[in-house]
Amino acid sequence: MTNTTTIPTSLNFRDDCLEILNQQKLPHEIEYLKLSSLNEFYDAIVTLKVRGAPAIGITAAYGLAMTMNQHQTVNLSEFILEFRQVKEYLYSSRPTAVNLGWALDSLEKAIEKAKSVNEAKTTLLHTAIQLHTEDEVICRQIGEYGLELLKDKSTIMTICNAGSIATSKYGTALAPFHLGSEKGKNFDVYACETRPVLQGSRLTTWELLQSGVNVTLIADSMAAHTIKEKKVEAVIVGADRIAANGDTANKIGTSMLAILCQFHTIPFYVAAPSSTFDLTLPSGTSIPIEERAPEELTEINGVRIAPQGTQVYNPAFDVTANELISGIITEKGVIYPSYEENIGRMISGG
Repeated sequence: MTNTTTIPTSLNFRDDCLEILNQQKLPHEIEYLKLSSLNEFYDAIVTLKVRGAPAIGITAAYGLAMTMNQHQTVNLSEFILEFRQVKEYLYSSRPTAVNLGWALDSLEKAIEKAKSVNEAKTTLLHTAIQLHTEDEVICRQIGEYGLELLKDKSTIMTICNAGSIATSKYGTALAPFHLGSEKGKNFDVYACETRPVLQGSRLTTWELLQSGVNVTLIADSMAAHTIKEKKVEAVIVGADRIAANGDTANKIGTSMLAILCQFHTIPFYVAAPSSTFDLTLPSGTSIPIEERAPEELTEINGVRIAPQGTQVYNPAFDVTANELISGIITEKGVIYPSYEENIGRMISGG
């Protein structure tokens, strides 16, 4: 396959709106939605029109900033009160991805010293833009560190979509593949379909094809057989929240891959920015796991595939124990065990 470097992006800020790539419509239709009202931002996050922990955080930041810029009061105390109410509303949209709360907290911290409503409004918007811009730099750095771990022409497996459309650009787990494509490096990537919402088949395969990466789709249940028969050399995944001890929450099915890697003695890497670490949580047992609507499992495109009355358990994420993780790739470098010691040192300088 001839490499191209058309890396898709999902977020574009305009003066009066945030344009997002509607990931519900991929891969059949490329549709950009314009978000300007609070309810539009909230709905886009909840319904997975925008998804991926960094992209969720950036979208929520713009939603908070743009909503407050539409606020009419000139009283700073009233403005701050309304700000906190809007912040909590957006925070409730997705409970597992810590980047959401991190981005919203960053905006609150930015206006702590504001002397007027106008100053607060300007600061909020500038901070959201800064978070957006910085994320692209962070993702490229993750990609650079990831490339140092993955041999050229190696065979790699991934799950869900931790790519350019889940971030500002490049992605986290997919950043080495996009960046490698730009640099003329080649990988054979096996993408798990990622039931029940199929982010792997709909999104990861689509964006890697755009970038000229050789990608092959498999069903989630084919992972063990594929690792053995196709001689997969490593698995790399993203993360929605990483506890202080390195336990990692990611899309459901991730921990299964980590266990397979241990059995087959191949590395299992997590790629995530510093904003995905939640050092307030000592371990993964404290990470909140979002449970989503049963229709995601009982229906496909609105067509029911399970009998009426079927009971459904639909957790969106699982937690991978730190002892199954070979390394965590961040914009600051690769963190290796012991995670209890090294995460604090590298992420917070502790």
